[in-house]
Amino acid sequence: MSEMTRIIKKQHVHELVAEEIQKYIEDKELKEGDKLPSAEQLTRLFGVGRSSLREALRYLEAIDVIKVINGKGIYVHDAGSYRYSGKVKVENEKKFLLHILDVRRALEGKAVELAAKRISDETIQKMKHILDEYDDRKQRGQDTSNVDFRFHQLIYDAAANPLLHSVYESISALIERFFSGPFGVKELFDDTYPFHHTMFEGIANHDADHALAEFHKMMDIIEETIRKY
Repeated sequence: MSEMTRIIKKQHVHELVAEEIQKYIEDKELKEGDKLPSAEQLTRLFGVGRSSLREALRYLEAIDVIKVINGKGIYVHDAGSYRYSGKVKVENEKKFLLHILDVRRALEGKAVELAAKRISDETIQKMKHILDEYDDRKQRGQDTSNVDFRFHQLIYDAAANPLLHSVYESISALIERFFSGPFGVKELFDDTYPFHHTMFEGIANHDADHALAEFHKMMDIIEETIRKY
């Protein structure tokens, strides 16, 4: 990507914390197996809240930079798997996105199945409204990432399973990575657009098989795009 076409990406607090942890490992010249300060010490060191640190640690563990061992502490897992300039290598970004994609297939796939069985007329209307907004933004050439994210959130609402929704909420900041521009490119998964309509048709018609088939087509496109990037 040329300097003229580079996209400035908004960073969340946990992403900045992850970069600071990476810099800490470099500055201290830590190696694989070395122990990092405790979570409490890290929150004081970086002046951040526990939730932001927790998300940062989840991200770094997902890309094999650290290993969190319950009851023992936080350890460097692979100090050579990333660069310390503040940006994770594309290879690690791919690995992270593919890990989260596995989780999306499991959680959201179940949510799609339940939504097709339980969706209310009210939620059907909400999803129609979201898709109308999606269509309008698409036609105008505007950013669709936020409306895309809201559409998928409604699937979990339609599933009407509080525990499933709670699990989703616990990792929603990580899943949002797909919608906020992976690799700094918001338009990366534009090819999934038509499957939002076909998946919705299955859900609205209480046809779980059709909805799931379209969902997995969407996930296959996302996976193929990530692997080729």
